[in-house]
Parts: sequence; C-alpha cells; structure tokens
Amino acid sequence: MTDDIPQSMKGKFLLAIPGLPDPNFSQTVTCMCEHNEFGALGFIVNKVHPLLTGRELFEDLEIQCDNSVDSLEIYLGGPVQPSGVFVLHGPPFDWNESLRVTETMALSNSRDILEAIALQKGPASFMVILGCAGWGPMQLDNELVDSAWLTCPLSEEIIFSNDTELKYEKAMMMI
Repeated sequence: MTDDIPQSMKGKFLLAIPGLPDPNFSQTVTCMCEHNEFGALGFIVNKVHPLLTGRELFEDLEIQCDNSVDSLEIYLGGPVQPSGVFVLHGPPFDWNESLRVTETMALSNSRDILEAIALQKGPASFMVILGCAGWGPMQLDNELVDSAWLTCPLSEEIIFSNDTELKYEKAMMMI
C-alpha cells in the first residue's frame, strides 16, 4: 500500500472519479463506515430513491408513523442488500444496533431507531438509506491503489444537507 492511501477509509468520503462508467457510482459521495482486513462498507449519501416515500417505507415495515415521514427522503445507499434499511445519524448512540463511524456519527439498522424516527423521537440529524456499498477483503485497497476513487475527509454537514444535488460538488471542493 502506498503512503498516500490511508490504512483505513472508515470515517472518510469516497468520491467517484469523474466519468466513472459504473451507473451505481457515477457522481456519488460514499460515506465509509467500516474498512478493515475483512472488507469495507459504505453508503452513498447523494442518491435519493426516486419513488419510495418515508410513509411507504414505514408502512411496509409496519411501523407506526406520523405525518412528518411524508416529506422524509429515502436514500439509495448502494447495490448491495437493496432491501436492507440503515440509518446514518448523529447522537444519541444508544440504539440496539449501532456502529460508531466517528466521534459524532453512527450507523444503525435496528427497529428501535426507525420507530423513533417515524414519530419524530429519533436523532436530530439522520438519513434513512436502503442498500449499501460493499467491498471484499483488499478490494477497496486495490481500487484505491489503482486511483479508482478520490478521497477526502467526511463532512457531516454534507451528509445531512438537504441539497442532495450539490453534495458531490461540495465534497469535490474538499479534495
């Protein structure tokens, strides 16, 4: 591994190189939540599901919700586990299943956080995501060595921004 590639991408952004031919990752900003010898896990944070509403998701999961979910955007986190529901969020971090990504952000995929969000009792900052991006052992490391991705520090301001269309441009400016 070269010196300019970090040992772990956990807590950083992966940005698709301009012109990346893979439609799953074209102009994407991926928040990396895990990267170790077993592989890597990330979530695209700038692709909103074109059809699914928050209400439809919560009704599908048989979770009681209030009208706040009508305007909740659901994001497409990547092509792996497309029916998996995940939440990137700020504090609190005491949900049943949480993985700390940074000191101020975690990833959860338990029912208790979804139930809280559905009734406006969840974290102040969050995004609900379907699917993820995953890499096998050393796969991401090799892609980084091959310059398949651009990298930069993670920005919670970008992740939780309502300007989804501008997230890629803003993240590119951080390189």
